[in-house]
Amino acid sequence: MTSPVGPYLNKPFTIKVEDHYTRAAEGGTGYAKCSGNYGGAFYPTQLARQQGYDQVLWTDHKEHKYIDEAGMMNVMFVFKGKLVTPRLSSAILDGVTRDSILILAKDMGFPIEERKVSVEELEEGIVTGSLTEIFGAGTAAVVAPIANINIRGKDYIIPVASEDSFQNRVKQRLQDIRLGFAPDVHEWNHVIPIK
Repeated sequence: MTSPVGPYLNKPFTIKVEDHYTRAAEGGTGYAKCSGNYGGAFYPTQLARQQGYDQVLWTDHKEHKYIDEAGMMNVMFVFKGKLVTPRLSSAILDGVTRDSILILAKDMGFPIEERKVSVEELEEGIVTGSLTEIFGAGTAAVVAPIANINIRGKDYIIPVASEDSFQNRVKQRLQDIRLGFAPDVHEWNHVIPIK
């Protein structure tokens, strides 16, 4: 069944860093799109929504010290001109859109780091201005800009992404490949011939 739908996450969203509940623990199935992974997310996400936030920024299950992912999407940061995203683990979704963005970033000559990102580093980057972009990456939204993040009860406003921001450029590039406006050098599209 197919039907038309409106834009998914059509405005920058607000998130709360979750430092109590856990979406997925290492050694489980957090890396896969399993429905069971989302059951544990409903209650903490509802609590965040009651506090005025759209989503939760999940942290690791042991110490709640490191960022895992945003809601049901991977999360990416631009720190000092580098694209930084948490390194994959069994608790972090191995997302196709995440992978596509990393490949396109390399094509664009944009430096990449896949590593642990601490909540402390995130907060410091916002305060000092060394963090210039935060966005979610997922199938439905492709890129979902984050406008506000709550860390331990304090709200931080994230600057609105400009047209020339990395997230908007990579989203446009991926869209152009999908629609056939740009060459598909990675052979991501599968053209079904008309008989």
